[in-house]
Amino acid sequence: MILTSDYHTHTVFSHGKGTIEENVNAAIEKGLKEIAISDHGFSHPFFGISKRKVPKMRKEIDRLNGVSDGKIKVLLGIESNITGTDGSTDLKEKYYDDFDVFMAGLHKLIMYKFGSFFSLGIPDLAAATLHKKDVSESLKRRNTKTFINVIKNNPVDVITHLNFGCYADVKEVAKAAADYGTYLELNAKKVHMSDEEVYEALKTDVKFVIGSDAHTPDRVGEISLVEKMIKRLDFPTDRIMNVDGRLPEFRFKKFKDKL
Repeated sequence: MILTSDYHTHTVFSHGKGTIEENVNAAIEKGLKEIAISDHGFSHPFFGISKRKVPKMRKEIDRLNGVSDGKIKVLLGIESNITGTDGSTDLKEKYYDDFDVFMAGLHKLIMYKFGSFFSLGIPDLAAATLHKKDVSESLKRRNTKTFINVIKNNPVDVITHLNFGCYADVKEVAKAAADYGTYLELNAKKVHMSDEEVYEALKTDVKFVIGSDAHTPDRVGEISLVEKMIKRLDFPTDRIMNVDGRLPEFRFKKFKDKL
């Protein structure tokens, strides 16, 4: 299995250590055909993208595409924060034109939509210290509904690191993702789904992308954690849309093309 593209990479514009160009150069060295710079969304008070810096990011990405000689396609993405149980994220439609890839994940210590800090933020922060079996069924149902609402109400391309400290019913989320054309990420930085949860997702029609979740340029395209999982579970690689020459068809682009 050979990685074709990496859509989950961070830079100094949020929580990463490298520049956009350093991430792109690392991707070229790995032989990738596409890379997205997908820094954290606006509502993260410590590690989020500054809205005023987005034009600077776009200008740099356009420059790198212009000098790449076709070696790689560089996309401006965002790992938006889920801010409410109704499926709200911090990527609003007025910002859609600024981005190429729309990813979404549940993160802690962000600026939640009014009321969701108590229904989503505090419970998930507390649950992150527990073993999955100790998380209440009511919180699991709430998180599941939140993810499903995100998928239904936004043209999200990828749900990132599902069940990393924010436990939900993976199979139900996967069903919704399959219905709406959203991919589930196989995150190569951290274990986020148990083997049993991966098997449950595979019972649906959902498709996957692998993301390095690189916070330093040397980790761009690094997927050994996922490779071990694939070997251990005999995971069908034809369900992964960014390997072996394949590139995913992103829902966000299709949505914007219709506007």
